[in-house]
Amino acid sequence: MLTVGSLFSGIGGLDLGLERAGMKVIWQSEIDPYCNKVLKKHWPKVTNHGNIKDINWGNVERPDVICGGYPCQPFSTAGKRRGTDDPRHLWPWVRDAISALRPSYAILENVRGHLSMGGLQVIGELAEIGYDSEWRVVSAAGMGAPHRRERIIIVAYPNDTRGRTPDSDMEQQRAQGKQERQAVISRHGVSGRSTEMADTSSKRRQEPLRARSGVFASNNARRSSIKRRPFDSWWEIEPNVGRVVDGVSARVDRLRGLGNAVVPQVAEYIGHLVMAAHNNT
Repeated sequence: MLTVGSLFSGIGGLDLGLERAGMKVIWQSEIDPYCNKVLKKHWPKVTNHGNIKDINWGNVERPDVICGGYPCQPFSTAGKRRGTDDPRHLWPWVRDAISALRPSYAILENVRGHLSMGGLQVIGELAEIGYDSEWRVVSAAGMGAPHRRERIIIVAYPNDTRGRTPDSDMEQQRAQGKQERQAVISRHGVSGRSTEMADTSSKRRQEPLRARSGVFASNNARRSSIKRRPFDSWWEIEPNVGRVVDGVSARVDRLRGLGNAVVPQVAEYIGHLVMAAHNNT
């Protein structure tokens, strides 16, 4: 059983989905008071480490998987897209957690707009700390939901270097790699793999997501190994929360928590893919 450390846990959408896929959450990190009440109710024995900025990773149990949907506001097309200038840009702390704990997998979630802003930086910095990455845009509608809710999912795992690029070479490698990374994302769009960015002579560039260790493998053997529920049969009719409701406790907090949460069915699907890849290595 793979263990999970959850960052930006919210009301536990990612956590719930990954546990449905057969993983076990061993710690969480969340600061919102209402979300913390929800987490405490459903994961009463799981430690909440609080603010990611204040965590000493040397004192945290190493999980097999680190997951997290870091704040989307810096990249969302619904906002001002201030990127790294946005005070809610918390990716650097996620990177530090992955670098310090060295999990076997990192499962990261964000809005689709992250593809055109910030996504390249995340993929590049994961490579700098020794992680290959794959990404794919997954829609809740693809899991049977009556809404689209497209999200980019990045799955990263250690490569053979297992080390950080020396700072003296960092800027040069970033400059050399940025154009090629942009070309790969432009070519493959909603899905891709970081190893294709670096190997300009690779024939696999024309066959993304088919490498031996790929999590988003498209071969029939990998897909047939995933046992999951028929998604189109387990979506109940969504509750009519209405725009004006009296007498519903913490209604605004509930709606905000739901709006920020990862759809558990999407997280479960990704969890099954990771579990299948892990069992086949």
